[in-house]
Amino acid sequence: MGVLLFSSISMAGCGKKEQKSTEIKIGVCGYDQYDTYLSQLIQCFDKCTTDGVNVEYVYASQSQITQNEQVEKLITKGVDVLCVNLVDRTAPNTIIDLAKKNDIPIIFFNRELVEEDITQWPKLYYVGADAIESGRLQGELAANMLRRESVNADKNGDGRIQYVVLEGEAGHQDAIVRTEYSVNTLIEQGVDVDKVGYAIANWNRAQAQTKMAQLIERTENGIELVLANNDDMALGAVDAYNSAKISADERPLIFGIDGTDVGLEAVVNKTIMGTIYNDKEGQAKAMYDLAIALAKGESVSSLNLEDGRYIRLPYAKVDAANVLQYIHK
Repeated sequence: MGVLLFSSISMAGCGKKEQKSTEIKIGVCGYDQYDTYLSQLIQCFDKCTTDGVNVEYVYASQSQITQNEQVEKLITKGVDVLCVNLVDRTAPNTIIDLAKKNDIPIIFFNRELVEEDITQWPKLYYVGADAIESGRLQGELAANMLRRESVNADKNGDGRIQYVVLEGEAGHQDAIVRTEYSVNTLIEQGVDVDKVGYAIANWNRAQAQTKMAQLIERTENGIELVLANNDDMALGAVDAYNSAKISADERPLIFGIDGTDVGLEAVVNKTIMGTIYNDKEGQAKAMYDLAIALAKGESVSSLNLEDGRYIRLPYAKVDAANVLQYIHK
């Protein structure tokens, strides 16, 4: 079973509101307690909590069956709102049916379910970002860097960039979209590329290190660019190069997505060249404000939901020139 954490913390910096004397109960369900970005997003959410709000956090250890059971238990405990980070974005029906039966609104977050599912019931919402934008911005960031570093980037001097992709998860919409749009944007930006490798590393740093080590050996270190679907996998690529004792000037340009604390630190240290900031602070606040409004039965019109259901925060390109403003955000 997942780890259970309880929180009722009052902290500044996330738009505090006066709460009614009646306690509001929120259940937050994460797909995995070891996902770096998710952990930091939930920390931001926890900082938003005010007096009179009790939040119970559960993690499903990447099991949809476990998550379904956790949701059922939270409903039994009397939560007013559920915030769910789905294990399997294509399998929300059990959770939706439980919520409908008990008239409990759900805010899905970070992992967007398909449109047909979110329209099953009026009390279903989504808070996150647009995966297409993250891929497009990563492609733009990489293209700009390749133009600036053209002599150093094209190590074999063939006028083309040999690249590999580290993809997050088989069948995961964000992973598919991030890969597609990052590569297509590179090409649209006029970069001539050759794909020399690809690996699925499940958003995981250790898996990315293993997969990247295999790619380095297979291509005889002929890789000039690494596009990773998240920062942890980008850092896994760095770990692989460190383990292989390949010098800095022989390494490719490496890019991540999410702007996690460790990812931003890597940009500062120039071990990765850039990342795409996924606004965890903004998403946490939006999710909290929406959860409180739903728990109180208040109108959500002031929250500017797209199509009455979606809140999406913009991404931002981060490189050495602007990274400090995101570290201190």
